[in-house]
Amino acid sequence: MYRMIMTRRIALLFLCLIPALAHCEPKKLKMPAQEKARAEMPKVPEGAEVATLGAGCFWCTEAVYKNMDGVLSVTSGYTGGKVDKPTYEDICTGESGHAEVVVVVFDPKKITYERILAWFWDLHDPTTLNRQGNDVGTQYRSVIYYHSDAQKKIAEASKAAAQANFKSPIVTEITKASEFYPAENYHQNYYAENKSKNPYCKMVIEPKLKKLKIEP
Repeated sequence: MYRMIMTRRIALLFLCLIPALAHCEPKKLKMPAQEKARAEMPKVPEGAEVATLGAGCFWCTEAVYKNMDGVLSVTSGYTGGKVDKPTYEDICTGESGHAEVVVVVFDPKKITYERILAWFWDLHDPTTLNRQGNDVGTQYRSVIYYHSDAQKKIAEASKAAAQANFKSPIVTEITKASEFYPAENYHQNYYAENKSKNPYCKMVIEPKLKKLKIEP
């Protein structure tokens, strides 16, 4: 009887935690207007290159790329949809058409686009359509937005090579980059700013960083 009661309690606790592990929930708490304002567009220094990638929750993707040598900046935001100047609330409806992405500005002399993509395949599951874990919706689709014909060719070759590491077919889209909208300021540098506040950071992002052997 005791075991049965404890099992039920553990199951109930797990069910209560599931919503906390889902990322896309519009911020309901009051916050300064500056935090809800849209972040600035990423600056691209001369000689630097840009990669735009969607791999599920942008909080997770940002946390990975910010810790790589050769990466100059990482900006979370939205692209690929039909809504002009979307907000996080628009994204969470799943009807904006936009994907959550990060724009990675990098120094190609220190890290190549090929290496950026190698990490991309490792940091998420590219075989699940419009889903990463408990995060479900088209905004979480796996997608590479290329900025040149050269990037397109590299992305296609990288995808083909990565397939050998997965039993199921990779569903990652490879699409020409369109207008990018930076997300609100409170989404930027999210893991570093919220790892002790948001359970999602502790239970989803942190294990991912450990798996990839990344020290934040």
